[in-house]
Amino acid sequence: MTSLPEFSGDIPDDRVELELEARRGLRRVAGITTELEDITEVEYRRLRLERVVLIGVWTSGTLDEAETSLQELKALAETAGSLVLEGLVQRRDKPDPATYVGSGKARELRDIVVDTGADTVVCDGELTPGQLRQLEDIVKVKVIDRTALILDIFAQHARSREGKAQVELAQMEYMLPRLRGWGESLSRQAGGRVAGGGGIGTRGPGETKIETDRRRIRQRSAKLRRDIVAMRTAREVKRQERRRHSVPSVAITGYTNAGKSSLLNRLTGAGVLVENALFATLDPTVRRAETPDGRGFTLTDTVGFVRHLPHQLVEAFRSTLEEVGQADLVLHVVDGSHPDPLAQLAAVREVLAEIEAHEVPELVVVNKADIADAAVLDRIDRHEPGAVAVSAVTGAGLDELSRRIADLLPQPDAVMSVLVPYDRGDLVARLHDVGRVDCVEHVESGTRITAAVPPALAGELRDYVVSPASS
Repeated sequence: MTSLPEFSGDIPDDRVELELEARRGLRRVAGITTELEDITEVEYRRLRLERVVLIGVWTSGTLDEAETSLQELKALAETAGSLVLEGLVQRRDKPDPATYVGSGKARELRDIVVDTGADTVVCDGELTPGQLRQLEDIVKVKVIDRTALILDIFAQHARSREGKAQVELAQMEYMLPRLRGWGESLSRQAGGRVAGGGGIGTRGPGETKIETDRRRIRQRSAKLRRDIVAMRTAREVKRQERRRHSVPSVAITGYTNAGKSSLLNRLTGAGVLVENALFATLDPTVRRAETPDGRGFTLTDTVGFVRHLPHQLVEAFRSTLEEVGQADLVLHVVDGSHPDPLAQLAAVREVLAEIEAHEVPELVVVNKADIADAAVLDRIDRHEPGAVAVSAVTGAGLDELSRRIADLLPQPDAVMSVLVPYDRGDLVARLHDVGRVDCVEHVESGTRITAAVPPALAGELRDYVVSPASS
């Protein structure tokens, strides 16, 4: 006699199917839409913004983590200039190798696209060329992935010649394996008269259209790499000049939109663009600052990071990110108001390890402490002993941050008493810039100074050393 399911603990097959369907179904994320209430503004934005639907695959972690990732994708899409209509998450063990979300869910996604009037689908992950093509064939609108979205934002925000070259190189590397066309347009060979009037030496079977495009991309990429190497050389010369003068360097790094530029402006009065948008800063900015005891150092604002930062961008921006790897101290800025700041810290450290900058001394700076939750700050303190909580808006905690920077910067280790002639005022100025001056006295033959100085400057001052008792 078969036991009844309710007494044996067995789960009926139909209930199992319902649970599996609920688990694997598309789950709407609340609060993801950016539709506006004012109809006039809606009509205006429809003229200039792409209307997008976001889709993510939740493979591991909690639902909160999956929804946080999609909220970040929403912020990226808005930064790129899109109007987010809907956000969906599907629970799967791994993305479908053919269509990312599975063919059935892809058809459901198509219905949602039709209902919302969207013209673009943005996937929260990097799609293979095959996934991109097949998903686009099903939903019948443009499909892009997280990598393409970030590259687009970088292209919009690049200002300097080097920044534009780095972004273009990353776009070329991303585009190369994803070239595709419709019909026979990219498979037709240019032979005979089809060669476009190229003349002798150009006729014959020749290349297909897609082969021509790939060759041109490779040629352009090679030129961009040469240009970036030349620009890196110029930056390295400036960096060596600072090292020759024994000027310590501090690099500000961290997650995008954590407030790095605001912190730089507060500490140095740099006047760098500050915007509540992702990747507002792409070009590194170097400014001079001083510790409370008067030692000078350079403070560099660098590009922000994000989870799953495209590998192409890391490689293209490697020359810029070297500023972090060669610094004496890294100020790792984290957004204290973010719901998961520890995940931001881990994402940035992953990139720092990739560029071999993880061994540089690090000081964690929790920014936006004025609007952060106290429980979040306590959690950061437990995981990051020694972190400094500041607010670049109100100025709270900046004095403590300056003291911590002074403690962590390389300390001058040669204590000298020198008598510098009055015609060597340049040495006196450098003593004040890079040394820790304890005593200054103006005598008949020159300026008598007792100071702790770095080894490089100590060698230049060797001829002017006097005993402490001499006059």
